[in-house]
Amino acid sequence: MEVWRHALENAPASGPFVLTLGTFDGVHAGHRELLRQAASRAQADGHRAAVVTFDPHPAVVVAPQRRPKLLMTLEQRLAAFEAEHMDLAWVIPFSRAFSELEPRAFLDRLHQILSPVEVHVGRAFCFGRDRSGNVETLASWGADHGCQVHTLALRAPDGGRLSSTRIREALDEGDVTSAAAFLGHPYALTGVVVEGDRRGRHLGFPTANLDWEQEQLPAFGVYVTESVLPHHGGAHLGLTNVGEKPTFEGQQLTVETHLPGFVDDLYGARMEVRFLHRIRGEARFETVDELRAQINRDVAQGQAWWQAWKD
Repeated sequence: MEVWRHALENAPASGPFVLTLGTFDGVHAGHRELLRQAASRAQADGHRAAVVTFDPHPAVVVAPQRRPKLLMTLEQRLAAFEAEHMDLAWVIPFSRAFSELEPRAFLDRLHQILSPVEVHVGRAFCFGRDRSGNVETLASWGADHGCQVHTLALRAPDGGRLSSTRIREALDEGDVTSAAAFLGHPYALTGVVVEGDRRGRHLGFPTANLDWEQEQLPAFGVYVTESVLPHHGGAHLGLTNVGEKPTFEGQQLTVETHLPGFVDDLYGARMEVRFLHRIRGEARFETVDELRAQINRDVAQGQAWWQAWKD
């Protein structure tokens, strides 16, 4: 997949393309359906498929006080686009000047650069200055330029709305099961394993302390996770604690994963932690022995859940 990081005014002309547009935070199940439709239509008609996205998130520029916690890094979004067979991903730098573009001026520039023959968007898609452009604007413009416009209603499995906001709401509640249903895959944190305070090791449950890259965390608590270590045997059962370890005073927020039976040194290794099931919320224990006993119960419960999930 080719990746552009050009501003609108200096992108090279290319095309024609079947195009889809959006921020695509999380690249959830609805986003993936849009990407697949665009890729399928492009292949059928002998064109290339392109996705146009933005970085940073528009809210960072136009409403920083309301900016969301992002579900994915840009690198994760690009990997998801490539997995859905996009030929081109154009990452437009989102700036204050770009946010002031009128909707038709934006579309006219896209036409000059990408020569779209089709555009695929969600039905709630808005764009341009003050989000004044919508699917009706796009359809009218498409009719004037010989570009077909296709819209898709983004619906969750429960029939409700499907959006990155709803996924964040589920994660804020620790509902990783619903988040996975909305995403089409488990929510994941990625990063490098760094040295922690070694409390887990002293308790008899060594942990991998993740320096995570995403902004959105699940609610504080203990989760069954699938921990993917590409250079250490692939996927492993994990018990991941997200929180501030209230049994101990003055602790910072951490994401720590215990890998039962795993013995390799992981410092400096990249790890992906996929959240599968919540065991419990974070709790404070009066003694270290009480905490150790609870961790034993968590591990047993996690192993049982993991085995049933694998079966």
